[in-house]
Amino acid sequence: MTDQSSAVCSGVPDFAVLGGGLVGRLVAWLLAGDGHRVALYERGDAAGTGSAAWVAAAMLAPLAEAASAEPLLVELGAASLDAWPRLIAQLPEPVFFQRNGTLVVWHRDDRAEAALLERRIRANAPAPLLAEGNLSTLDAAQLGATEPALAGRFAQGLLLPGEGQLDNRQTLAALAAGLAERGVHTHWNTAVDDGAWPPARVTVDCRGLGAKRALPMLRGIRGEVVRVQASGISLTRSVRMLHPRYPIYIAPKERNVFVIGATEIEGEDMSPMSVRSALELLSAAFAVHPTFGEARILELNTQCRPTLPDHRPSVVWDGETRVAVNGLYRHGFMIAPEVARTAADLCSAVLTRRVADADGFAQWRRDTRWAPMLHLTGEREALGVGA
Repeated sequence: MTDQSSAVCSGVPDFAVLGGGLVGRLVAWLLAGDGHRVALYERGDAAGTGSAAWVAAAMLAPLAEAASAEPLLVELGAASLDAWPRLIAQLPEPVFFQRNGTLVVWHRDDRAEAALLERRIRANAPAPLLAEGNLSTLDAAQLGATEPALAGRFAQGLLLPGEGQLDNRQTLAALAAGLAERGVHTHWNTAVDDGAWPPARVTVDCRGLGAKRALPMLRGIRGEVVRVQASGISLTRSVRMLHPRYPIYIAPKERNVFVIGATEIEGEDMSPMSVRSALELLSAAFAVHPTFGEARILELNTQCRPTLPDHRPSVVWDGETRVAVNGLYRHGFMIAPEVARTAADLCSAVLTRRVADADGFAQWRRDTRWAPMLHLTGEREALGVGA
């Protein structure tokens, strides 16, 4: 793909989207689909190799996240999980998508962790999400029938129905192709500095950690994942193994590729993965199934996820012609469709002057499903700080 991915918009575009990671691509694609003229600026390449989304496991697991995340994030995740198949169906390139649920397993010594996890999920998950199938506790025989590759390896398991995952890199590529298809004027390998905004009627800042000067409370939280190829094992859904110190997840992709992760480390350290982290992740995967001992390591990846103090995403309007979207933390793929749709709707309202002042914004926010993540610049909540 070239920087001029399609016909250049004549005159000033309606929107300049800064940042071409997952959310920036989604927002630009949605706005273009609504009939607007859009330009997108991304400091990295069209593949998205410099974004947090490039490293992500892309699990869509709102029930599993209910053990630690607040209801807003769980509900965003459930709505986005329903939105992903419709979104993927509109993209010009295929994206691997799987919705077979999440299987949680544990060794006998860690059964207390399993009981705690189930209690937390039942206490925190919205009732409609639980009502879709509830949690299923599996004995050894049921577990083996559900996931044959793990037959005989665990005495019990917990099945979280309806959860899913997709291929993160295919999604980025398909969105890039979708931007071209919808006539978005893309500028890859083009950084935009604070204040040096490109011409547009409305600017949409989706730069992630690149927006730290504009959003001082933003910080990076490091994540580490291993990508391996293991031809001797087939998993039909994401698997999480509980452990009091490093619970891990294994997300199976196409062509016998598995993404293995667990670690979450404070700090914007982008250095390579430590030996300790690699050993812990790979040892835990081996404990799930010994075939992983023969897997071939494809990549050891690290990235930092943009995070606000309350771990909520924020969509912030500056009262004039700029909207900022940030703070998706480690929930990026899980919540991105609903965050991006809400941001695109606000952008359209600002462009058409349906939102033109603080009162108009307050009314628009009251009428919006995801009001808690919407802010006006100057509100303390816009920086993720409680009142």
